[in-house]
Amino acid sequence: MSSELPASVLVRRAGEYVVEVVLDRPSALNAVSTPLAIELTSVLREIAADSTVRAVVLASSHSRAFCVGADLKERAGFSDDQLLEQRPVIRALFAAVLDLPTPAVAAVGGFALGGGFELALSCDLIVADADAVFGLTEVTVGLVPGGGGTQLLARRVGSGRAADLVLTGRKVDAAEALRLGIVDRWAEVGTVREVALEVALAFAANSPLAVRHAKQALRAGLGVPLAEAFEIEDAAWRTAAVSADRREGISAFTEKRPPDWSGR
Repeated sequence: MSSELPASVLVRRAGEYVVEVVLDRPSALNAVSTPLAIELTSVLREIAADSTVRAVVLASSHSRAFCVGADLKERAGFSDDQLLEQRPVIRALFAAVLDLPTPAVAAVGGFALGGGFELALSCDLIVADADAVFGLTEVTVGLVPGGGGTQLLARRVGSGRAADLVLTGRKVDAAEALRLGIVDRWAEVGTVREVALEVALAFAANSPLAVRHAKQALRAGLGVPLAEAFEIEDAAWRTAAVSADRREGISAFTEKRPPDWSGR
């Protein structure tokens, strides 16, 4: 991204081990333009390479919207070729969220539509407040969800409920999203970032090695036969079982003190 463009992503440390990534394009309700996609991808890749990070929160700087999806004003000026040229940039963004080795928590207040909803779905946990509105609205403008929405939503809520939302393009409020299983944690209005940070800090308090491998097992086990999934889990267990973190965890437990994790 050109250095002349203003930053649309803020990065903040919350304690020693948690990073908060804040979308900050309020004039466009955090619509994902090409520059924003490039900037956010770069930020997420840097975080993924930082061994001191144990959990990530993805949030918005304002309460009206988490993210309303693709920047349709930008796309209105695209030719078909230009739209297709943008596609790898967009795919790289969602891959960067999914590829985070540490747990990622989405803090959703206001609108999470289209690609914004998909950003939340790409995280491991979704925290929402009563003002949150979710929707994969792509079919209403002649598109198909392209940030993993058709796959990730079906894995969260089942194929029938996913078909209802994807094929109608309808929006659901926070209460319905909670009933459907889209939302994992509830927050009072105005507190969603704080609640998401509390969850992330709880993740970060545990063995970073165990948490990373547990996340990998959770993700890799989806969509494979159960016997294969058990082998994935066993490999994660074996890695943790012979780690310095496991030995430290047992010592801390028996000595009734907080563990001092090394991540090894």
